[in-house]
Amino acid sequence: MEKGGAVRCQRIGCDAMFTEDSNIDGSCRYHDSGPIFHDGMKEWSCCKQRSHDFSLFLAIPGCKTGKHTTEKPVTKIVPANPRKPVPLPSAAQNKKPDDSCSRCRQGFFCSDHGSQGRPSKPIVITANKDDHVEKSAVPPVKKIVDLNEPQICRNKGCGKTFKEKENHETACEYHPGPAIFHDRMRGWKCCDIHVKEFDEFMNIPPCTKGWHNADAA
Repeated sequence: MEKGGAVRCQRIGCDAMFTEDSNIDGSCRYHDSGPIFHDGMKEWSCCKQRSHDFSLFLAIPGCKTGKHTTEKPVTKIVPANPRKPVPLPSAAQNKKPDDSCSRCRQGFFCSDHGSQGRPSKPIVITANKDDHVEKSAVPPVKKIVDLNEPQICRNKGCGKTFKEKENHETACEYHPGPAIFHDRMRGWKCCDIHVKEFDEFMNIPPCTKGWHNADAA
């Protein structure tokens, strides 16, 4: 690796850009074992985190930490055990969202604590000098980001670090999706490319250009 040149980490679950100087122990979060696909459920075999939605599945943070690497790891899909039943969403609907679970707090699907997290309603307290304090629920306020603050793009297939002042309509290369899994084939509907191996799927080049987005849906 050329010193000072930014390159992309090849670990599954990381995909960040890094330099030799910034590559310290703990800077990389990744999954060290392959995914399991069974009956529409996607699960990381290394940490048992799972989701029905593929975009949310790819957004599950890595369970291991270490240094970034440019060496491509060998990560194979782990066969699902047909004798081990996978919990269905209907079985989790009676469970209450867990406030300690990051996915429940953000309102995402969580098979461990229910089919839907509780939407958050920010409470704003307003008061004048001579008035009583009032509480009112208001829509979430869009986050204000410094133009020079480094952010990580969450568009599928990108994952680059960017600054808002450098963001423009062709800065990002990504897949608008959705991801397609059918008959042991994996691919993207947006570019109609399908492969058999999960590693090959992760390396399908992005087909669309646009703005970087740190809060992609």
